[in-house]
Amino acid sequence: MNYVPIEQMLDKSDNSIYKLVILASKRALELAEGQPRLVEASSSSKPSVVALREIAAGKVRYQKAKPEK
Repeated sequence: MNYVPIEQMLDKSDNSIYKLVILASKRALELAEGQPRLVEASSSSKPSVVALREIAAGKVRYQKAKPEK
C-alpha cells in the first residue's frame, strides 16, 4: 500500500480533513510512545505513515465525544 487516496480516509474521519489530520497526529503520537501497530508495516516506517495506513484500513476511526451532563 504505497498510496492511499485521501477520499478513502475522509470517510473514516467524519468527512473532515481537519479531523483527519487531528486523528492521524494523535495516533502517530501514540505509536511514537510505544503503542502496538494495528497494521503490518516495516520497522522503518514513520509513525505518521503507519497512522495513515491504520486509518485507511479502518482500524482507527474518528469518534465524536459524548457531551458531559
